Amino acid sequence: MFWIRGFLLLFLGSSTGLQGEVPSECFTVNGADYRGAQNHTSPDGRGQPCLYWNQTQKHAYNTAKYPNGEWGLGSHNACRNPDGDVQPWCYVLETEEGIYWKYCDIPSCHMPGYIGCFLDSGNPPALSGSSGTSSKLTIQVCIRYCRKRGYKFAGVEAGCACFCGSEGDLRWARPAGAVECDQVCFGKASELCGGDGRIGVYDVSVGACQGNFSAPSGVIYSPDFPDDYGPDSNCSWVLRPPGSSAVELRFQIFEIRDPNDRLELQDGHSRRLLAQFDGHHRPGPGLLLPTDVLVLSFRSDPLLQAQGFAVAYRATPAAMMSKKSFKTRLEENQRLPESSESRSRLLGEV
Repeated sequence: MFWIRGFLLLFLGSSTGLQGEVPSECFTVNGADYRGAQNHTSPDGRGQPCLYWNQTQKHAYNTAKYPNGEWGLGSHNACRNPDGDVQPWCYVLETEEGIYWKYCDIPSCHMPGYIGCFLDSGNPPALSGSSGTSSKLTIQVCIRYCRKRGYKFAGVEAGCACFCGSEGDLRWARPAGAVECDQVCFGKASELCGGDGRIGVYDVSVGACQGNFSAPSGVIYSPDFPDDYGPDSNCSWVLRPPGSSAVELRFQIFEIRDPNDRLELQDGHSRRLLAQFDGHHRPGPGLLLPTDVLVLSFRSDPLLQAQGFAVAYRATPAAMMSKKSFKTRLEENQRLPESSESRSRLLGEV
C-alpha cells in the first residue's frame, strides 16, 4: 500500500462531490487517494487539459469499464491514479509523437515533507553537505541519513543518490517543475527520487521519532514514514496548538497489525490516558480530545512491523466547546460497552 502527503499539510475536513470542491490532500505516496478537481497537467492551468473519463473508451480506464466510481473515475476530467502509477495523471489529446496521457503536477500530492524539485548542475551541488549513493535508496533512507548527520534537508537524485544540506543551500537553488523529478527510487518503485540533473528535496523532520507541534493544524507521521516503522520503536510527539481547549484528530492512515504495537493519546498536563489503539483496536473516523496539550506515544515490539499512521490534527478554540459539553461527551463515551472493539479504548470519539 502506498502512502503520502506533502510539507506543511493542513488538516482538511472531508468533502463530497467534485463540483466546487477544494482539492483534497493526498495521504498516499502515489496520490491514489486524490479526489480533487485539478483538470490540467499543471496546477496553473497552463498545462494540457485532461479528457473526461467518460469519453476515453478507447483507452484502458473509462467509466464504461468502471461505472461505479472505482478509483475516483466519473463524468469529470479531474486527474486520478487508477492504475497505481507513481502519481496522478490523465488522458490528453494524442500528440503527433503518440503521447496520449501525462502526469499531473498536483502541489498537494507529494511525499510528506516535500519541499520541491530543483535543478542540480553539480557545480556547485544543490545541497552541499554529505552525500552518498545506494541501490536500495528510498526517500526515507535518505532522510534518515541526513537527519543523523544534523542536516535540515535531504535530497534525492537520479534514483540512487542522496544529498544533505541546510537552509543556506536552498536560497540559491533554482526550482524545476515537479514532473521533472520523475525517476523512481531504486529501493522503492512507488516513490520518485529526483531525476537526471534534478533533485527532489525534503524536510528531514518527516518520520522523526519525536517532535513538538505548535501550529494550529498539521499532520503527525509514524516513525520512518512512509516506510514501515522499525522494531522496538519508542516515540512521542507533543501538540500545543495555540488558543485551543481541545484537539481534534482524524486518522488518514492507520496500518498497525501487531496487537503489541501501541499508540497512546494522553493529556499533557495530568498524563491521563485518553485513547489507546493497536493492531486489534483501530481508531474511529474522528476524535475530539479535551486538552490543550496532547501527547502521542508510540511503541512497537520486535515483531510484525507495518506502515504506521498519519494523523491530522486541528485545534478547537475554547469558544467552540464548553466544559459542560466536554463532560457530557466524555460521559457518553465512557458508557459505551466494553466489548465494542472499535470504541473500547476510546474516550473522545466524534
